[in-house]
Amino acid sequence: MARNKFNVDEELESPFDIKQFARSLAYIKKYKLQFFLAFTFSALSSVLALISPKIQAYVIDVLIPAEGISWIVILGVLYFAVNILIVLANRARSRITVRTAQSLITDMRTDVFTHLQKLSFDYYDSRPHGKILTRVINYVNSVSDFLSNGLIDAVLQVLNMIFIFFFMLSISPRMTLVVLAGLPVFLIYVRITKPKQRLYRQLRANKQSNTTAYLSENINGVKVTQSFAREEMNSGIFHGLLEETRVYYLRAAYLAHGMWPMSAFLSRVVRIAIYLAAIYLFRDDFIVDGLVQVGAIVAMTNYSNRFWGPIQRLGNIWNQLLDTAAYLERIFQVLDEPVTVDDREDAEELPPIQGEVDFNNVLFEYEKGVPVLKHVSFHVAPGESIALVGPTGAGKSTIINLLSRFYNVTEGSVTIDEIDLAGVTLRSLRQQMGVMLQDTFIFSGTIIDNIRYGRLDATDEECIAAAKAVHADEFIKEMENGYYTETNERGEGLSAGQRQLISFARTLLSDPRILILDEATSSIDTNTERLVQEGIAALLKGRTSFIVAHRLSTIKNCDRIMYILGGEIVETGNHAELMKQKGLYYELYMSQLNQLRELDEESA
Repeated sequence: MARNKFNVDEELESPFDIKQFARSLAYIKKYKLQFFLAFTFSALSSVLALISPKIQAYVIDVLIPAEGISWIVILGVLYFAVNILIVLANRARSRITVRTAQSLITDMRTDVFTHLQKLSFDYYDSRPHGKILTRVINYVNSVSDFLSNGLIDAVLQVLNMIFIFFFMLSISPRMTLVVLAGLPVFLIYVRITKPKQRLYRQLRANKQSNTTAYLSENINGVKVTQSFAREEMNSGIFHGLLEETRVYYLRAAYLAHGMWPMSAFLSRVVRIAIYLAAIYLFRDDFIVDGLVQVGAIVAMTNYSNRFWGPIQRLGNIWNQLLDTAAYLERIFQVLDEPVTVDDREDAEELPPIQGEVDFNNVLFEYEKGVPVLKHVSFHVAPGESIALVGPTGAGKSTIINLLSRFYNVTEGSVTIDEIDLAGVTLRSLRQQMGVMLQDTFIFSGTIIDNIRYGRLDATDEECIAAAKAVHADEFIKEMENGYYTETNERGEGLSAGQRQLISFARTLLSDPRILILDEATSSIDTNTERLVQEGIAALLKGRTSFIVAHRLSTIKNCDRIMYILGGEIVETGNHAELMKQKGLYYELYMSQLNQLRELDEESA
């Protein structure tokens, strides 16, 4: 049972700490040269920008009274050149950070995607896929933007404040204290609002994830939605999720947007204080030879504005950091998800197999304390065909999943050719198995590419031969572009039977030593099923095969049939032997036979 649904908030198993943020910096190390260049251009731009007030002050206090027109022109040209350099430096920085940001996105998203492919089925069974997509796409984008731009900007703004501080000191140390007087008030505001800001951003991330999960679920199930006229109800649910997202977004935004008015208000108060101090308190700092240095006062005011500009910018970066922290928590939660089914350190390559399979006292639990298989044991000789039958939830597919090692056994062992599967590499195991699961998946691309997915080095002729073996060739040739017909995601436009035949050809192409068919013919009509049975008859010879089927006509010719009930093998034998026993298999078979007879009578 899934422990998380679209309307259930994800709980973080561990709180965010600075170590997680430091961990994210590992992605920056790879691009330290690019970050150094971006920072250099940013610092150059900032230093050049700080020269402008000094030029203005010199012109106002010295050159204009002295009527130094020629020098005013020269400094005007210099002022223009400085601003051109600022534009060029900012442009260079922007180009570097954009490229670096995209590289960071690629690296981080690749790491998450690679790890997701290693996670076992139970990870995907326990959460909506939309929430996983949100982490891989939305969260990675936001984090990479902060790492590529926010960090550089944060360091730059701190340096700006330091530079501005010394420029102000060069004009008036006492007036510099006036400018700094508002800073403690601002820091107190940040300290008070920090806990709620982080909480609201975490909740907003949860609600956004829930919304994406529900959207993904409804896109996949849109046909069912329309079939049952659920559009209005689903729209109501979606609107409710959006409303929850909006509420927490606004709560976070109110606190975040309060930071800018606070810094802007303090900046204006400080500016007024500068004028008052220049008139009443520190007048002597701005009088030289009996003349008031108006340019110095203007420069001080300009530097005050520039000093509080970085503070406002740091406030925005702080908000971005809180968002990034919430996203990093979830990204690292994925990366830290343990790979429960993986190669052991001492795992060895599975040699070419003969196909002897043994389940040795196997106990398996999806949820702790709830056994699905109860100490199951059986032996399968090489080349033997085994059918697994029984009611839904009895454990048939679980046996298949354990043989493919999609899950690890809880107790006992599964061996092939007397080699414990727990000690071999997954790749060497699954390369020798052909698995066709109940959930048939067709990828976007051509039909022949979908068949070739079973063996990427296969030629077109080999792909076509596999399709002919399962009689898929007959309907493929009738399509507009034959084997090169484009299919949409999940095989839209193909019937369920056609999708299964293509998937079956894909499995046959891999030429496995062990063949697994999990409800392989569940969506194929009776006429098509007969053709498939003829096509796979030769394939089953010499190969160990496991077939799970509710339609008993597909497994009558298997060497052995095992009836699974409640996680245990309660009957075993071939078709004739089980029919003589007149037990559970006999009742199931006769029930299906009677249903077919009734259908024939109705059609007649």
